[in-house]
Amino acid sequence: MLRRTVLSVMAAAGLLWSAGAAMAESRMALVIGQSAYRAVTPLPNPANDAKAMAQLLGDAGFEVTTAPDLSQNALRQAVSDFAAQVAAKGKDTVALVFYAGHGMQIDGENFLVPIDIDPKREADIPLQAVRLNDILNTLTSVPSRMRIVLLDACRNNPFPDIGKTAGRGLAIVDAKFGAPGTFLSFSTSPGAEAEDGSGANSPYTTALLTAAKEPGLSIEDAFKRVRVSVNKATDGRQTPWESSSLTDDFRFFAVASDASAKPAEAKTMEAAPADTKPAEQKRTLEQWKTALKGKSPEAAHEMIVADGSVNAYEAFVALYSDAVFVPRARTWLTRHLRMIAWNKAVIENTAAGYRAFLLAYPDSDLTVTARKLEERLRNRPEFAPAASAAMASLQPANASAAPTCSCSKPVAPSKKVEKHEKPSKKRASAPPPRRSSLPPPPRYASEPDDDVVIYRRPPPVYAPMPGISIGGGIMGGGGRGGYSPPSRSPGMPTTGGSRGGLY
Repeated sequence: MLRRTVLSVMAAAGLLWSAGAAMAESRMALVIGQSAYRAVTPLPNPANDAKAMAQLLGDAGFEVTTAPDLSQNALRQAVSDFAAQVAAKGKDTVALVFYAGHGMQIDGENFLVPIDIDPKREADIPLQAVRLNDILNTLTSVPSRMRIVLLDACRNNPFPDIGKTAGRGLAIVDAKFGAPGTFLSFSTSPGAEAEDGSGANSPYTTALLTAAKEPGLSIEDAFKRVRVSVNKATDGRQTPWESSSLTDDFRFFAVASDASAKPAEAKTMEAAPADTKPAEQKRTLEQWKTALKGKSPEAAHEMIVADGSVNAYEAFVALYSDAVFVPRARTWLTRHLRMIAWNKAVIENTAAGYRAFLLAYPDSDLTVTARKLEERLRNRPEFAPAASAAMASLQPANASAAPTCSCSKPVAPSKKVEKHEKPSKKRASAPPPRRSSLPPPPRYASEPDDDVVIYRRPPPVYAPMPGISIGGGIMGGGGRGGYSPPSRSPGMPTTGGSRGGLY
């Protein structure tokens, strides 16, 4: 009886702690479904995907804002309003954005497509769509615990004419180069296209609705399951992809047994800092070969799809050359390496960078874009490295240290000059140093046995101008002299000149 009472008290304490933790962490979600496109064929599933995700996130404790079928201005306003709501909730807020609809990449930059878009040429997309980077920057501009962006937005390009010059799918976005605490998920790998699906929901949303409901499953493990499920459902044509800079754990639903945790354990968990999440160790190529050896092709393929790394795919291709899954793995690997090279060229953004990409991948869906960008930048001077080096040479090695001269100390001549000797002819005939706009380096004390020859420029001689004299500054002036009437003889000083312009 006593034991049962103690367990009841502990369970109640656990529930109270869980409720307090939930209150400390606010959860906000913006769910966008773009189905009713006006200039192209409407998409049936994004509306269904958004509705199902709104229900899931509401059950997971999110305060959900739904925003279906947004125009360009409405999409921007919805993101701005959502960021304001997150800021009002405070820095402990988890901000999540789910987007289902069309997405495109133009010149290596990703865009989300509003329903009122009607481009006539590729150059119209940046004017009529919404940059993904603008949305990410808006979310990171307000303090929050973490930002989760889920994009079911890599569907096929709906504009056939533009599709001939733009790359397929979306470009790589690496969350590690942005603010810490960001998780990005794409419905398929970079450079590939996602399917709308034949059911009520897309393959990506269908898999996410199942994986996210698993109690206690971390967000990383949830999306590993999403990758495997979508890959199987599409027969390898579509494999989701993620990029993360999270420093804390996140679960859509907590473990059911967490409610019965001991109060002491709950206190320890609450006191743990948010940035103590251990860094995930990536396996090397050889480690992956060891891990896959002896596995069936099906099991090995599932392992590499769940991991989604280049080393995993390369190890699989090397070990299972005859397996039925190898063509899919090779296609994924080739496309992913090409998108990594493309991302490097876009970040560098020079004619030489795009030329290097074309040499490595002369025939791909990005060839037209790479040639266009190379031509656009061909005549731009690439002086950034030289300018950076020049600026670095003018800066002290350690800004916090006392200022020192970066030049070396003058080297004493090998043959000392006696004091009674005359300086050499070569030394005496050297021209005086030219004036420079840079400040002269600090002088160093000469060696005691050396003669120092100093050249001084003679003072300038100024010819007096008729009717004007230079004031002597008697009363602290030093300004110009006064005006001399024409009747006076040229060169005679005036009263104003003798007093420095005082009178």
